[in-house]
Amino acid sequence: MGYSFLDLAEQVLKGAERPLTYQEIWEVGVTSGLSSQMKTSGKTPWQSLGAQLYVDVRDNPDSQFIKVGKRPARFFLKNRESEVSNNVVSELEEHEARTAPRAPRFKERDLHPLLAYFAYAIPSFNRGRSIYTKTILHEKSAKQGYNEWVHPDMVGFYLPIEDWRPEVIEFNRLSDNNSIRLFSFEIKKALSKANYRESYFQAVSNSSWAHEGYLVAAEILQDDDFLAELERLAASFGIGIIRLDLADIDSSSVLYPARPKGALDWETINKLCDQNPDFEKFVEDVKIDFESKRIHKAEYDDVVKNPVQYIRERLKIEQPPGAAD
Repeated sequence: MGYSFLDLAEQVLKGAERPLTYQEIWEVGVTSGLSSQMKTSGKTPWQSLGAQLYVDVRDNPDSQFIKVGKRPARFFLKNRESEVSNNVVSELEEHEARTAPRAPRFKERDLHPLLAYFAYAIPSFNRGRSIYTKTILHEKSAKQGYNEWVHPDMVGFYLPIEDWRPEVIEFNRLSDNNSIRLFSFEIKKALSKANYRESYFQAVSNSSWAHEGYLVAAEILQDDDFLAELERLAASFGIGIIRLDLADIDSSSVLYPARPKGALDWETINKLCDQNPDFEKFVEDVKIDFESKRIHKAEYDDVVKNPVQYIRERLKIEQPPGAAD
């Protein structure tokens, strides 16, 4: 057998002074040259390493690894378990809390072009469909009534104009007109224990009208209990969670899928049209596209052509070696 992720983890942890997260194990493997012994073409090898470590510890009674702590989980060699005490785990977790990353310096709206790219280009989300998005500017909303959490940051739609025959689209209109799919997105720079509940229920409120609603973030706290809570919320309330991976945008993913709705909330759609001209224009444009059987792409958000360059130049985040320009 060739050199594996678990082989790399074993060698790294033999020389480690303390338990390490799977990301730290991969970083040591890269800096020490161990990763060069592997034959992997994946864009996120550290995720593959983490998955294999979690599964090996959970399912293999003879695993040479142990999992230490949960905030975040770290790994160590079983034959060095005596070196790990409760005090060590507490110190690691306290250190993690003290050194938690600062809020990103870029603006929330800087993520909009990347979400437009994700919705249009990433097949794990769109399943090969062309989903177009439009930013809804909150500052254009009429200040009337209880509308603080009504307006989504971005909306999106799918029409099968490029996928269905014209006569099928026309027949669909004569029947139940269910070919259109509408999406709602609430965007945050980061999700942590400090803001996740407010952010999630803001997305619940913002997305009540759409077929599918999502909470989107670039940074999501990697903590087992925290991720389990996000999964519980998604299962209970139906709003999915998307992570935009700024280190490798093509590896962005739906962490927890939305629960699709069969019908639109027309009362809320009407209210949004009354309160926000961007949303009203979006509805008009989608209607025109459906009737003309042609997508007028200029009416929607531009799909950034070079997301790697955009992240480097606009967000000031360096991209890993080998990232395509």
